[in-house]
Amino acid sequence: MTVPVPAALDPLNTAVLTITCPDRGGIVAAVSQFLHNHGANILHSDQHSTDPAGGTFFMRMEFHLAGLDLARDQFERAFATVVAAPFGMEWRVSYTTQPKRMALLVSRYDHCFLDLLWRKRRGELNIEIPLIISNHDDLRRDAEMFGIPFHVVPVTKDTKAEAEAEQVRLMHEAGADFAVLARYMQILSGDFLRSFGRPVINIHHSFLPAFVGANPYRAAFNRGVKLIGATSHYVTEELDAGPIIAQDVIPVTHRETPDSLMRIGRDVERQVLARAVKAHVEDRVLVYGNKTVVF
Repeated sequence: MTVPVPAALDPLNTAVLTITCPDRGGIVAAVSQFLHNHGANILHSDQHSTDPAGGTFFMRMEFHLAGLDLARDQFERAFATVVAAPFGMEWRVSYTTQPKRMALLVSRYDHCFLDLLWRKRRGELNIEIPLIISNHDDLRRDAEMFGIPFHVVPVTKDTKAEAEAEQVRLMHEAGADFAVLARYMQILSGDFLRSFGRPVINIHHSFLPAFVGANPYRAAFNRGVKLIGATSHYVTEELDAGPIIAQDVIPVTHRETPDSLMRIGRDVERQVLARAVKAHVEDRVLVYGNKTVVF
């Protein structure tokens, strides 16, 4: 017998409010009072200030919607007028009943790609994956096993602009809210990023820029590295220099070989990328300048 979950406890009956604004007194009180006045029950609240005297204030507040006395559009309009405008806020509300739609770009490496598909299937990521785009056909069968449309868009030096335009068209047509490069081995152009106009998340080994080139693990082995790491960040026009979302390292010893270093590196890559995607999906990442606050 399945016991129904009370509406007040339903984890899908929640919303997340994120705020960035100049810091000043009364922000938390104003937001909390507004939510209380309209029947919202606050579940979690996180905040950070770069400087209480003239800095920037960041907030993430998660709340239940069961007691809300306004329709969602009315609630958002009221918040904009009563709270956001007086405090000069940049803000947004997202709802767990509306999963973000993630476009997945991949080349031939499958470790990050399959890890995200498994986590989505296990319910660890509240997302929809409307399409997968690749510049090779290698992983088509894996995508079809998960029932996700797989599009091959070959990329060459001479066709890069046309290929990127087609990729953006496919993602817009699928209604993608953001994209993830699961070891997609192409550099995205500024035109791609501007045309897509939505966040793009990348993953790379943390040897960069110390060990660049085709075989960084061999170069790392030759230098006797003692840590293997990975970094996940938002993509900007400056290569591998966007705002960092998640990082991790794993100690290694002199006993490793280039192949074992690569295996360790791929493990940490998939874990870091999964954490970054989860943080983005749950609206835990607030970007300012080239930095992030991750709640």
